[in-house]
Amino acid sequence: MTTGAMTPAEREAFLAGVHIGILAIDEPGRGPLAMPIWYLVSDGAVHISMDGSSLKARLLRAAGRATMTVQDEAPPYKYVSVEGPVELVPHTPDNLEMAVRYLGPELGAWYAENNPLTDDSVVAVLRPEHWRTFDFGKML
Repeated sequence: MTTGAMTPAEREAFLAGVHIGILAIDEPGRGPLAMPIWYLVSDGAVHISMDGSSLKARLLRAAGRATMTVQDEAPPYKYVSVEGPVELVPHTPDNLEMAVRYLGPELGAWYAENNPLTDDSVVAVLRPEHWRTFDFGKML
């Protein structure tokens, strides 16, 4: 029987595409916090920029782990879900790469210029331990 699981190469190619991720973080006393995010994959890790004083950053520091899910909303559907430990590190002074990835060169440059990083900006680095993937196109 054919399975829809992605190979590591298929998973990497899918994540290299432009998709909005959903970051899920444990929030004690409530359901998990699930927020849409922009992301980059570099050196096998998922990088997510944020303000270091944000709720996301505070919960990530406390939980030390997170899950990110990325999906393709056009048939045949695909998704990748990754879970693992997260470390928050100081942000590099350039946020142009992420903005251009999601908004294109012109709007990305405008966004990066008008939304500068602050001294409190951080990057959450999620190091994958567990993957779940599926490509429904493989079932056709």
